[in-house]
Amino acid sequence: QVQLVESGGGLVQAGGSLRLSCVASGRLASSYAMGWFRQAPGKEREFVVGISGRGLRTWYAESVKGRFTCSRDHANNTVSLQMNSLKFEDTAVYYCAAGYINMYASTWRANAMDYWGKGTLVTVSS
Repeated sequence: QVQLVESGGGLVQAGGSLRLSCVASGRLASSYAMGWFRQAPGKEREFVVGISGRGLRTWYAESVKGRFTCSRDHANNTVSLQMNSLKFEDTAVYYCAAGYINMYASTWRANAMDYWGKGTLVTVSS
């Protein structure tokens, strides 16, 4: 049974930084892509960033390009999200997710993911 556990959320002022981490336990195949979605109050869950199984490709939502960086550590089954220059509109619950993603996909869809973490809250104060 694969479990994804997020950590690193919290309260930060606009312009600040946070780093989220997600550890995968159980037998998560290294070919699985891993990434992050987020859901703000009253809004649908949206894709944020993702990285392919071997780390050869990363995907970023337009809204976070240049500010967020996704990285992966296969040895520790961890995917991290470095968030810089945070904005009020980045406030959301951030979910770690894993699934098989076509390397030629333009973006990720939530319903294509096989595993989800429980989420970690990021609050950006204006």
